[in-house]
Amino acid sequence: MGLQIDEAALKAKAVELGVIKDGEALPRHERSRVAAALIAGDQQRPAVPEPVCAKEIVVQPGGAITVDGEPFPWLVARTPMEIGLNPEGISTVRLTLLAESVQVLKPKPNSTSESE
Repeated sequence: MGLQIDEAALKAKAVELGVIKDGEALPRHERSRVAAALIAGDQQRPAVPEPVCAKEIVVQPGGAITVDGEPFPWLVARTPMEIGLNPEGISTVRLTLLAESVQVLKPKPNSTSESE
């Protein structure tokens, strides 16, 4: 069984590469080249796990924090935490992480929103 590629992803990659304009059909003779570029791009991009909701966060006296039984691996600032307890649903914990460097990346413009 061969590799299945989503038709929408194939067309989006073809638009990104400039092979076609948005809304145009992808010529049959260009499909394999665009598919190869799409696959190569996926292999270069590291797999990012889907974010999940923690089952349990425990904040202990002295500042130790565990998330789902595992020690929280980052340093937390000694500033007040905001804890919102919701017995009927999902609770929240807001804390401040310490970092030697912080980088905020500007999102890339979405090509579909530009054409609308």
